[in-house]
Amino acid sequence: MFRRRPGGPEVLLAHPGGPFWARRDEASWTLPKGEIAPGEEPLAAACREFLEETGFASAPPFLPLGELRQKSGKRISAWAFEGDADPADLVSNLFEMEWPPRSGRLQSFPEVDRVRWFGFEEARRKLIAGQSPFVDALAQYLEGRPPQAHGPLPAP
Repeated sequence: MFRRRPGGPEVLLAHPGGPFWARRDEASWTLPKGEIAPGEEPLAAACREFLEETGFASAPPFLPLGELRQKSGKRISAWAFEGDADPADLVSNLFEMEWPPRSGRLQSFPEVDRVRWFGFEEARRKLIAGQSPFVDALAQYLEGRPPQAHGPLPAP
């Protein structure tokens, strides 16, 4: 999700929930994202995951931002859409994990513990490694030219 502001456009980024991310900030935010179900179209999966992780609906038109390959080999496709949301209205789905480690206790954590609006420069610093090219692609769209790379990009 992006919005236009007098100081420049902003993107809504998500901070992963759970104990591993609790004290991290720089280079730890992400686009809301998730797995594609068998037989599911990638854009439909992106819309579903965005809703599940934030509680905010997405709406067309969708701007294709391309595909990136993470260091892990995972491929991420992204689309942008214009909207506005109050970060205080975040509602995220939960996941379970054993915590503390080897305790035998399962605890639930939100998949996303907070969302926040960032200008493009700050968003590039806050995003986990390898996702900032999506901000660059959105910037190209907003400047009136389609992004140059729509296919898989090399791992950062």
